[in-house]
Amino acid sequence: MNFDFSNSEEILDAAKTENLYRKLVIQLRKDFGLANIEIQISNAQDSRGLQSLIREKIYYLILEKFDAYLHLLYIIDVPESAFKNIHLTDVVEVSEQMTFSILKRELQKVWFKKKYTPRNIP
Repeated sequence: MNFDFSNSEEILDAAKTENLYRKLVIQLRKDFGLANIEIQISNAQDSRGLQSLIREKIYYLILEKFDAYLHLLYIIDVPESAFKNIHLTDVVEVSEQMTFSILKRELQKVWFKKKYTPRNIP
């Protein structure tokens, strides 16, 4: 799989194409939970709603709970290069760019798990 996406919509479309969307949602819930950040993502969440929900949560964390935001990025394991590529304009734009980075990293995680998990585990 090529992880050279240009926006969040492409990431979510790829997740659907690879039949990884549900696992992506599960991974997001897991990592937000590990960071002790409450987020309500339903199994029936559509891709636009999911993207919006994450962006709004990131926006809130940047403004209100910056330490929790940094902890979340650590838990998700967002690469340092993602920070270097952020264009500092305003918080809305930063939250959009970080949503992209989060979704990209989470898709990588679920794709690698699918690819490298033995199929016939007893």
